[in-house]
Amino acid sequence: MNASRVKAAQACSLEKSFGEWPVLWNLDLSVPWGETLVLFGANGAGKTTLLRILATHVRADHGSVTVAGYNLSTRPEEVRRRIGVVGHRSLLYDDLTCRENLIYYGRLFGLKNPKPRVDEVLEMVRLSDRSDHRVRTLSNGMQKRAAIARAILHQPDVLLLDEPETGLDQESVAILGTLLADWTDSGRSVVMSTHDLDLGMSWGQRAGVLRGGKVYFPSEGSIRTSGVRQAVTEVLEGGR
Repeated sequence: MNASRVKAAQACSLEKSFGEWPVLWNLDLSVPWGETLVLFGANGAGKTTLLRILATHVRADHGSVTVAGYNLSTRPEEVRRRIGVVGHRSLLYDDLTCRENLIYYGRLFGLKNPKPRVDEVLEMVRLSDRSDHRVRTLSNGMQKRAAIARAILHQPDVLLLDEPETGLDQESVAILGTLLADWTDSGRSVVMSTHDLDLGMSWGQRAGVLRGGKVYFPSEGSIRTSGVRQAVTEVLEGGR
């Protein structure tokens, strides 16, 4: 990771359609290191599709995409080593405990001795006391916390989060907010989507709105100013 040489994520002239239905087209995106970019947009605007492309789960029809300097088309395996993903599915095994799941994923991620790191991330998401509980016995919110632990286990350069607050209680939302702040303070980056305007404004350094297949950046000023909030609302409602 070299902030002076590459971007955390970059897309140029990105296009993606499903059948005859275009979702993303001529989309440009640049995410620097040390930033949380929050993506807003109506249902069907393409937020999940964009994140799934960055995560190498979906192939773009046209355009170039790099994550941590690696091209998704030619070096997808290098990209996967450098990203952590939280989507609408936890990707955890229901009949394994939290600890067993994380040790398994730690080995997949190439951690030589995953157990100390597993204990660390379980503490970070406040699941130490549930570490030996089977995933299927946990509440939805705790399963989401475990999924977040899985995503950060290998200390990836870039986190890709699709509505990560869904299913979380107030305490869990606070835990995630602290984790994301620490993540970007360390020079790593986050790209996340949310429908929660207040949450996105409090967590992010920059706001983007997906509309008409492209990402609009309503303002280059501080995301926490009333002007940015108003501009984001106007784009979401159909104006610019």
